[in-house]
Amino acid sequence: MLDQLFDIVRKAGQDTVVDNPEVPNEYNQEVMADATKTIASGFQNVMAGGGFQNILDLFKGGGTSGGSGGIGGLLKNPMVTMMIGYFINKLVSKYKMSPAAASGVANNLIPNVLNGLITRTASTAPENDAFDFNDLIGSLTGGNVATSESTSNGFNFQGLLNQLIGGGGSNGNGGNGFDLQDIISQVTRGAQEHQGQQTSGGGGLMDLIRGFMS
Repeated sequence: MLDQLFDIVRKAGQDTVVDNPEVPNEYNQEVMADATKTIASGFQNVMAGGGFQNILDLFKGGGTSGGSGGIGGLLKNPMVTMMIGYFINKLVSKYKMSPAAASGVANNLIPNVLNGLITRTASTAPENDAFDFNDLIGSLTGGNVATSESTSNGFNFQGLLNQLIGGGGSNGNGGNGFDLQDIISQVTRGAQEHQGQQTSGGGGLMDLIRGFMS
């Protein structure tokens, strides 16, 4: 999933980062890697904190509980504004960008990348067959949560998302034979375990992301 996310960042970052004179050329790849890490670790932290429902809502409605998608909806979402704020601080502290320039980059790049990720996840187009919501969950929980992509007995997170997008229930068992609260608990534990494994192993998301840089 991280390679797909980094690919979306690179495409969205052509105008915002590469062609932006406020971002020194020697930092282009690192800035886009940091944007990828900001989004991935943001999702992982929300999952580990028990907020998987918030991620479901984000992917279901494009950022607002009312279901209004697009960039405007994303900019109103607390999870997205948290990522933007973190990325602004990173751009100012690590790359010595002015607060105004950093804000311009973050407020453009993060929502556009998320919009691209949400659109790709919800799409049934053939070119998107290689990526779905199961990949997102599997990657950010390090395989500690069994998905239908990893095992025949795993939970189909893409099916859950499709049901929510289609207007299916999201409380109780969702009318589909599963307990959503139990699923949220499994994702929470899986994300927490993966964070612990990353810490004890000495590696992390950024090490993986740097592997995609060319």
